[in-house]
Amino acid sequence: MKEITAKELEQKLVSGEKLNIIDVREDVEVATGKIPGAKHIPLGHISDRLEEFDKNEHYYMVCRSGGRSGNACQFLTQNSFNVTNMLGGMLAWEGELE
Repeated sequence: MKEITAKELEQKLVSGEKLNIIDVREDVEVATGKIPGAKHIPLGHISDRLEEFDKNEHYYMVCRSGGRSGNACQFLTQNSFNVTNMLGGMLAWEGELE
């Protein structure tokens, strides 16, 4: 599984790179703030919302600590999507929130 640190992802975001960030946390967790521009799709809904993913795009998966986003990465990789897990999740995120 491909991985990226929270700091590396933040640097990409700050540099203006177009990123597809998917936050797989639950609603109550996302209510505390998410990475600017991230799309919220709870982990339990990923399989039902595969049509929202494009196999020609790259996605960065985020959760609270990196476990659920790792599970999402495994599932999406098995379905031929290009994904990277953010290590440490939002616990490691020091950048801005929306």
